[in-house]
Amino acid sequence: MEKILETIKGIHPGLILERELKKRNLQKGPFAISLNEYPQTLVSITKGKRRMNPGLSLKIEEALGFEEGFLMTLQVFHDIREIKKKKNKSLPDLTKLRPVLFWDTELEGIDWEGQRDAIIKRVLERGNETEKNEIMRFYGKAQVRKIQKLNENQASL
Repeated sequence: MEKILETIKGIHPGLILERELKKRNLQKGPFAISLNEYPQTLVSITKGKRRMNPGLSLKIEEALGFEEGFLMTLQVFHDIREIKKKKNKSLPDLTKLRPVLFWDTELEGIDWEGQRDAIIKRVLERGNETEKNEIMRFYGKAQVRKIQKLNENQASL
């Protein structure tokens, strides 16, 4: 089970359930009813819109012959992944960044994760100490130093 978990870690258990039901040619509605559950509940879970709960997890695992706790373990790893994603979506302290530093865009519209390298590079090149410190706090010293070294290596070429 550990090898399988390592491969699918972070995936919503509903997606695994969906795949398994298709593989076994089982329809969600009748399967849900056979478990004495509402079909809407199972559909919501398979679409990733609802969390797996322990009681339903045990029923499904028993019916499909999964190892006990498999679906709840997936749910926990999925929850952890979602929490990390939300944590990473937090913004730097915008009061410490001058809007003129990002003259070509609005601060509120910046994708702070997707544009991380470009943001770090710009702040290192044009920012003041307060801005550099905020970017270092937000992204972490290791990430900023990595971009800093890349810039130095490119400059020496």
